[in-house]
Amino acid sequence: MVLAVAASLASVLGVHADALASSITNRDDTAYKISIVEENAVAEHNLAPSATVTGICAGGCVLHLNRDPDHDGYTLQGTDVVSIEDGYLYYDAPPAAAAPAVGDDADRPEVPRNE
Repeated sequence: MVLAVAASLASVLGVHADALASSITNRDDTAYKISIVEENAVAEHNLAPSATVTGICAGGCVLHLNRDPDHDGYTLQGTDVVSIEDGYLYYDAPPAAAAPAVGDDADRPEVPRNE
């Protein structure tokens, strides 16, 4: 139900469905096999160097790089933007809740006042 409401809201507001999902970019010179576990479904992708997979993990997921048995995987939320660098996963942008809102004074430099 919530996903249906989010999809309807996205279409009304003109937001593309991928904006409600995660993406992963391979910034290494090595290809990776990524496994995306969402609920009971597993999707596998071969991620070539400089390639990006978008529209994943809309409802959250666990992402595995080369199915490393010593690592439990990376938990992603629906809007995370991540990249692989030196064999590790890094967040490219802060979570949406942590980013300042448009028009928020937090994103403006402080201007000294003459008092």
